[in-house]
Amino acid sequence: MEFIKVSQEHAPHVALIQLNRPKELNALNLQLMTELSQALESMDKDDNVRVIILTGNEKAFAAGADISQLANKTSIEMYKMDLFNIWKQISGTKKPIIAAVSGFALGGGCELAMSCDMIVASETAQFAQPEIKIGVMPGAGGTQRLTKAVGKAKAMELVLTGKFINAEEALKYQLINTIVPVEVYLKEATKLANEVAAMPPLAVQMAKESINKSFEVSLEEGLYLERKNYNSLYSSEDQKEGMNAFLEKRKPNFKGQ
Repeated sequence: MEFIKVSQEHAPHVALIQLNRPKELNALNLQLMTELSQALESMDKDDNVRVIILTGNEKAFAAGADISQLANKTSIEMYKMDLFNIWKQISGTKKPIIAAVSGFALGGGCELAMSCDMIVASETAQFAQPEIKIGVMPGAGGTQRLTKAVGKAKAMELVLTGKFINAEEALKYQLINTIVPVEVYLKEATKLANEVAAMPPLAVQMAKESINKSFEVSLEEGLYLERKNYNSLYSSEDQKEGMNAFLEKRKPNFKGQ
């Protein structure tokens, strides 16, 4: 991996992926996105990994797409590049992903953060979809995920003007989970990851699937999937362990089985 750093020993059952193009403010080129997709696919298959943290550095989570790769592309070249299939793979990761965001999360960087399941932001975090300023529009979920997070009116304002919002505004609009000092933003994300990693992995993954599906289907269809996943968990060893531990007043030992 050239443009990401991966640690699967960051914390028990927690893997860390760090975007690693610091000179370019972690601009998202095709190679970085391919490496990220491959890393997430590998972690999804690794039973030792229960939660994934995705981060950049203090200055930038990711300052958007690498415009130098895109400026002279034609629509046919963009189609052949098939970049958005990589984004689909990322958003389809079964295990929960926590974005630890400091500094810029702009354009594709904002979309990448929103593709994650939770966002822990430092006080310096800034979010924006400024694509309109360079003649295009968000193309990796910005018009969809941002609207679902902050509502139509605010999404229209942000997308059509390209204006930035700071961490406090992002929290107000329910785009992020929490704000912490920049010195501890990764530590706070790890704390949250540890809490999730202590839960039964299969239940976590099915709960994530059910929540995400609620944005795509009717209430009745969502309830059907919820009931299906709920019933399925009664075939897991973790369900027996969790309920017996509750009855026996002891701490459960979940194994993801």
